Amino acid sequence: MNYLGIDFGTSGARAIVIDEQAQIVAQTRHPWTNSKNWVECWQRALWSLLEGISQELRSQIQAIAINGTSSTILLTDATGQPVDDPLLYNDGRGSSAIKDLSNFAPPHHTVLSATSSLAKLLWMQKLPTFTQARYLLHQADWLSFLLHGQLGISDYHNALKLGYDVENLQYPKWLEKLQIPVNLPQVLAPGTPISEIKPEIAVKFGFKRDCQVCAGTTDSIAAFLASGAKFPGEAVTSLGSTLVLKLLSRTRLENSQYGIYSHRLGDLWLTGGASNTGGAVLKKFFTNEELVKLSQEIDLSKNNELNYYPLLQSGERFPINDPLLEPKLEPRPNDDREFLYGLLTSMAKIEARGYELLQQLGADQLTHVYTAGGGAANDTWTTIRHKYLKVPVVASNNTEAAYGSAVLAMQGLKVENFHKNF
Repeated sequence: MNYLGIDFGTSGARAIVIDEQAQIVAQTRHPWTNSKNWVECWQRALWSLLEGISQELRSQIQAIAINGTSSTILLTDATGQPVDDPLLYNDGRGSSAIKDLSNFAPPHHTVLSATSSLAKLLWMQKLPTFTQARYLLHQADWLSFLLHGQLGISDYHNALKLGYDVENLQYPKWLEKLQIPVNLPQVLAPGTPISEIKPEIAVKFGFKRDCQVCAGTTDSIAAFLASGAKFPGEAVTSLGSTLVLKLLSRTRLENSQYGIYSHRLGDLWLTGGASNTGGAVLKKFFTNEELVKLSQEIDLSKNNELNYYPLLQSGERFPINDPLLEPKLEPRPNDDREFLYGLLTSMAKIEARGYELLQQLGADQLTHVYTAGGGAANDTWTTIRHKYLKVPVVASNNTEAAYGSAVLAMQGLKVENFHKNF
């Protein structure tokens, strides 16, 4: 038996098929092109990914799970047809709703952000097309609906920024007071089998009739699931264009002042934040080839005294929450190796400061850091980070979010079968 995980990320869509031993047996990609119609783009990508898997493997797939970008939402009519363009994960138009929302939501709640699903929904209520809307769905919800045909179902990872109470597993009373005139999704645990794949999809692509489509997750949680981290104190740092920290903890942390929030992961909490520093700053000064060459030439036996705060522009979210914080990139030495050493060291200090803040606020003590993203391949950076983090730092077991979704589908189906047999 095989399991299919699909990732709809910021740079494109990916699919990975794994076997019973969680080994990858197939993978395919669909990069994004400049699109004015995201709904068509997503739908085209989904069918393209399915077609990219061999007929033989498709006939052996037992379960499917899809992840999407957090807080990417759309409104549909009663048949599931989108009534307007979706609002993407980084769309900040919900900022106009924050003042009104603060009259209902608890202080420092996750929804009190311009990019939260709920803030976006309140902004969308003013659109002329809103009268046609019947359902609010996240990106992963809608894509899964295309496969199983059941409208209005989500998971508690995607629903967190909609205001769903992931501790008590219900929509809170304060959210009901907003009297939102569309159906908010029914929320399931990620990985929960929702329904068998639609018969017409099964016939078209050659899937088993009893192939289950499971509740999904967000792209960042799927990447965490792919890493191999599973015990309290273990963390994943994503060294992409920005620096994202996620620490598995027995304690839930919520603090919008620092951009900190927690996702439920079974009986544990995945808490963290995102800094604006990261690979985008490095690429402002160096090409990929220069980064590789200069990193190898850095003399790590010597300390670097340069004290930077590497940002592309003013503003930081975590571990310092200051929208006016200025980048600090001076003085710049003539030696590019020393400059890069200073940047990597400063970023390592910011990462360490982030984990220290999470622990100060009550998270479990850091024991191990897995690394995802392009920066995971930089051995020099890993050595510097180990110096400041003072715990083992290793590359993630698998860095593809699609792999994490495939694991989620496998685990969800096995739990379902266990409950059926006992």
